[in-house]
Amino acid sequence: MTLLGPARTPARRGRPAGPAPRAAGTGGGMPWWLRRSTTTVLCALAGVYTLLPLTWLLFAVTKTLPELYSGNGFSPSAGFHVVDNLRDLFAEDDGVFGRWLLNTAVYAVGGALVATLLSVAAGYAFDKFTFRGKEKWYAVVIAGVLVPHTAIVVPLYLMMSNLQMTDTIWSVLIPVMVNPFGVYLARAYSSGAISSELLEAARIDGAGEVRTFFSVGLRMMAPGAVTIFLVQFIAIWNNFLLPMVMITDNDLFSVAQGLFTWNSAVSQNPEYTRLVVVGSAVTTLPLLLLFIPLQRWWRTGLAEGGLK
Repeated sequence: MTLLGPARTPARRGRPAGPAPRAAGTGGGMPWWLRRSTTTVLCALAGVYTLLPLTWLLFAVTKTLPELYSGNGFSPSAGFHVVDNLRDLFAEDDGVFGRWLLNTAVYAVGGALVATLLSVAAGYAFDKFTFRGKEKWYAVVIAGVLVPHTAIVVPLYLMMSNLQMTDTIWSVLIPVMVNPFGVYLARAYSSGAISSELLEAARIDGAGEVRTFFSVGLRMMAPGAVTIFLVQFIAIWNNFLLPMVMITDNDLFSVAQGLFTWNSAVSQNPEYTRLVVVGSAVTTLPLLLLFIPLQRWWRTGLAEGGLK
């Protein structure tokens, strides 16, 4: 007599025995629609949290001083006082707010332009040229990215004081003309946007290195240059500590420094509260006017630099 074991179903050829494959898109037990919904909700919450201060500001610029101190900050005004608020803002203290805006524009545009040109040139050189100590010098640049800006403000002030340049526009402009992060981003962008064969063809045609850079390299690095310009422009426009340390002349104040001065005098003049709110709203307009038309360029620059 032969004892028979339990019946076994032979496995199909070409398919190893094992657990059944998991359904596509389940994500370890979580349905795809639940993952997508969770991501959407989290992004929506982050967006709302980010836009709350701006929403409050939009409501605040329409209000009078008593309305700012009473009621809900997100409630609309009983009237529309934007024109009156703007007129009072630019008329206060003999129109000094307009001077502060002009000073900030000079600091931001001038500093960002020079910093962008230097960053693009340095990044291009680090990428396309070979010279002694190249990687060591580049490591020094990367180390500069890690140094907090607040840590070098006092040494910068001492240097400017020894050069007798404090209380001048140069004390704010010169420090912001160097951007280590811009050099890093420019080198990353150059490695992907400019081919060595194209540069060699320009040299064969008789172009020197400077002409090759301005005629070929700089043009092909335009999206990366726009990204560097925007990053540096925003950093300078919102810079508060450097002008506060370097400048004591009211006519050379940046807009952030001027609004801080007004806010410090609210106890003597409560009207400054309304002017500070309206002035804060006005200072966001240049950033919006730059970001909206140039978003295609800076997004391309960040994506290319991130891939490299």
